[in-house]
Amino acid sequence: MQTFRCVCGNTLFFENTSCGNCGRDVGWCPTCRQVSGLDARDDGTFACVSPGCGAVVRKCLNYSQEGVCNRCIAVAGTRSGELFCDCCRLNETIPDLSVDGNRARWAQLEAAKRRLIYGLDSLGLPYGSAADGFDPPLAFAFKGDVIPTQGLWRTMGEGERVYTGHADGMITINIREADDAEREKLRVDFGEAHRTLIGHFRHEIGHYYWDLLVRDRAEDGFKAVFGDHENPDYGQALSLYYDNGAPSGWQETYVSAYATMHPWEDWAETFALYLAMAAMLDTAFHLRLVDAAPDGDLATMLARYRGLGLVLNEISREMGLLDLVPAVITDAIAVKLGFVHDMVGGARGAG
Repeated sequence: MQTFRCVCGNTLFFENTSCGNCGRDVGWCPTCRQVSGLDARDDGTFACVSPGCGAVVRKCLNYSQEGVCNRCIAVAGTRSGELFCDCCRLNETIPDLSVDGNRARWAQLEAAKRRLIYGLDSLGLPYGSAADGFDPPLAFAFKGDVIPTQGLWRTMGEGERVYTGHADGMITINIREADDAEREKLRVDFGEAHRTLIGHFRHEIGHYYWDLLVRDRAEDGFKAVFGDHENPDYGQALSLYYDNGAPSGWQETYVSAYATMHPWEDWAETFALYLAMAAMLDTAFHLRLVDAAPDGDLATMLARYRGLGLVLNEISREMGLLDLVPAVITDAIAVKLGFVHDMVGGARGAG
C-alpha cells in the first residue's frame, strides 16, 4: 500500500475521506486509481483533482449515505444507475444497523475488505460477481449472531450462530470479529499468533481461489504439495483436529496450527500468508523500507520478507507488542508458497 498526495500537498492515506489540511473531500478514484481530493460540481458529482486525471465521479452510496466507504464511481463508462463502488457491489448482506455499534463494526469490515481488493488488484488476480460472469461469483455477507431474547445464559442454537467461512464464493464474516476485545479473546482461546479482520479476509479469499484456480484444474499438483483433500474428507478432518489438536512439530511444515486440519485449510492459510507478504513488501517499498518493488521472483520475495520481518519484530518487541511477522518460513513452507505463487502467476490478468 502506498500513501497518496492531495492537490494541496498534504499526505493522504488509503482510508481517508477528507484532507486534514485543505478540508477537501477525499475518495478513491477508479480512473487514476489514487486516493485523491474531490472538487464538488453543481450536478452533485465530483471532479478528481489528482494531477493528470480530472475524471468526473460520484461517491459510492455507502460513502455518501452510510459513511462506511471512501470509493467513487466513474460517471463515464459505468453501468447505468450504478450506486455502489466496485467493492460495495460485492456485498450480499450487511449488518443490522438498528443494533448499536454495528455501523462502526461494518465500517471496520469494509476498510479491511477494501485493502483485500486492493491487494488482489495489485497481484492481477481475477474476481467478480455473478453479474460479471464469474463462476463461482464472489460475494460477502456480514452478519451477527442472533441474541436469545429469553436470557443470555441460554445456549444458542445452530440457526442463531454465524460462522465465519466460505462456501461457493460467498465469504461470511461474523461481525463480532470487528470487536477488538472479542477478537483478542478468541485469539487467546485458539492459541493464534494473530487474529485480525484483514487476516480473516485473506484466509477466506484463499478458499475462493482454490475453487477458482485449483479445482478441476491443478488438483494433482495440489495433492503433491498439500496432501489429499479427499481423504479424509473435510468433516472427518475437522473432528480429528478439534479432538486432538495439531501434531507436535507442526511448525516445520505448516504456517499455523489450524493449517494442519485439512489440505484446504493449509492452502487457505498459506494463501493468506502470500497475500500478507505481497502487501507488506509493497508497503515497505512505497515507504522506502526496502529498495526495490516486489517482483515475480519468489526467492527474492522471501528473502526481503524475512529481512523486513526481523526488523519489524524487534521494533514490536521494544514496544511490548506481538511479533508483527510471526511466521517462520521453513523450506517445506516455501515449497507450498511456491505452489501458491505459481497459481497466482498463472491467473494474473485472467477472468
